[in-house]
Amino acid sequence: MAAVGSPLIFAVGIVGNIMSFLVILAPVPTFYRVYKRKSTESFQSVPYAMALLSAMLWLYYALLHKDLLLLTINVVGTVVETVYLSIYLAYAPKQARAFTLKLVGTMNLALYGAMVVVLQFCIRDAETRVTIAGGIGSAFALAVFVAPLAIIRQVIRTKSVEFLPFWLSFFLTISAIVWFFYGLLMKDFFVATPNVLGLLFGLAQMALHLVYKNPKKNGAVSEVLPADAEKAQVQLQQQQKEEAAPVVVAATVDADGEVVQGRDDHDDMRQSVAVVDITLPPPEEHPVMPQLEQPAPLPPMRMAVEVV
Repeated sequence: MAAVGSPLIFAVGIVGNIMSFLVILAPVPTFYRVYKRKSTESFQSVPYAMALLSAMLWLYYALLHKDLLLLTINVVGTVVETVYLSIYLAYAPKQARAFTLKLVGTMNLALYGAMVVVLQFCIRDAETRVTIAGGIGSAFALAVFVAPLAIIRQVIRTKSVEFLPFWLSFFLTISAIVWFFYGLLMKDFFVATPNVLGLLFGLAQMALHLVYKNPKKNGAVSEVLPADAEKAQVQLQQQQKEEAAPVVVAATVDADGEVVQGRDDHDDMRQSVAVVDITLPPPEEHPVMPQLEQPAPLPPMRMAVEVV
């Protein structure tokens, strides 16, 4: 075991184990929240099933290659990811639970088991078996490293790192650097190659944190959109109030007692009720009325009349 015999390789492998262990523990707050609320809410099980399969693939490769430090971290990863999925299955809705069971049964049990059986019983040469197992693990690791592309695209579009935790990006980057050098020192290119891509994506994520670390200064869409939505909602409410309010039309009674209706800007509104503000002329301009026993003078006044 070269990792044990060389102090430098052993030290790099230990650092890699520590960094990977911190990355594996990153979802602990998420599952503690699931446990406290007894609900998985909108969380998905696919990332954890993929992480479990990745750990299982590298575990099998480490057993074949007799790499102690690669073996230890992937044993830990397999156990922890299994615990995560168990908690998810305990509190997931029926439909999500059924989907997760099918996913794990198909990918982590059937396909992985078929791979192990074929390599163990159909491939007689040990070196060829190690090469195939390493190639499968490396290819899967490359696919896993490509997954952050969706998050990076979202960060660029929203100009916010809300969905890209800094410390997770930091430890992923450091872990990729350490395992890359571990693979070089071990001359194990199945370990080194995928971590080149992991390093590039990690550096890209760190750069995004530097660019969009201040969402208010950069006008993050994640903060602007709610404000715009609230403003639009207020405008809609005001418009609805205006449409529901009665139309007020200024009108004047002329000398003949007829109501002269003024022009209004809301003539196109479909309203059946309007309030008319009428100004009555002075008493001397009233038409001649028959004298009553106790005539009452009619002073100037303003009144609101509801017109149907």
